[in-house]
Amino acid sequence: MLLISWNVNGIRACRAKGFDEALRAWGADIVCLQEVKARREQVEDWNPEDMGYHVYWHPAERPGYSGTAVLTRRAPLSARYDMEGHTGEGRILTLELEDFFLVNTYTPNAQRELTRLEYRLVWQDAFRAHLTALDAEKPVLVCGDLNVAHQEIDIARPKANRRNAGFTDEERGKMTDLLGAGFADTFRALYPGRRDAYTWWSYMGGARARNIGWRIDYFLASHRLMPRVEDAMIYPETEGSDHCPVGMRLIG
Repeated sequence: MLLISWNVNGIRACRAKGFDEALRAWGADIVCLQEVKARREQVEDWNPEDMGYHVYWHPAERPGYSGTAVLTRRAPLSARYDMEGHTGEGRILTLELEDFFLVNTYTPNAQRELTRLEYRLVWQDAFRAHLTALDAEKPVLVCGDLNVAHQEIDIARPKANRRNAGFTDEERGKMTDLLGAGFADTFRALYPGRRDAYTWWSYMGGARARNIGWRIDYFLASHRLMPRVEDAMIYPETEGSDHCPVGMRLIG
């Protein structure tokens, strides 16, 4: 089973830059999108249902902001939106499949000058509780833009970014806590020493061309799912957003 996750930074803009072609080329079983920045009816003349996908859409209440979506060939048993105490921004979309939960998420950014760091940390604690509750029922796959470079190997310039949003000690600590609650970073588990593997680049200064990036997009898996994880991939050659897609192959 091939799963893809991509922060598209606006699905309408990304479609104008080749999203549809990438979707057809992948032929993926499940595609999770973050930062769609649109309601479903605003994405005109787009019918992934014609490609065999069931479409689940979770926009933010604020127009042109945040939002998540999942395209899946496997009809889920149920769909859940948001988590208790944190609604309105379309950041969490949970599908229950036969043998695992799939959680697509767009984690809040701490923002410049860390103006939203306090909320981000509260959100992280609630998200960890959400995942562990699901994991008590059946295994969990988590994907999306987690807005944190966990280790120094996951960022091109760790010293220069030490107190910037996405690389604060507090955010990295919350990621450590999440992994310690029974989850694995699939890419780093399979490729512990791989460097220069990034998923987001600033639009400034030709950062992408020079590969001055951050790895902030992930697939996480419950530990008991890891024997089924065949591979974890990053697709830096796929453009259309300031993020690139990430993927994983799951046996069965």
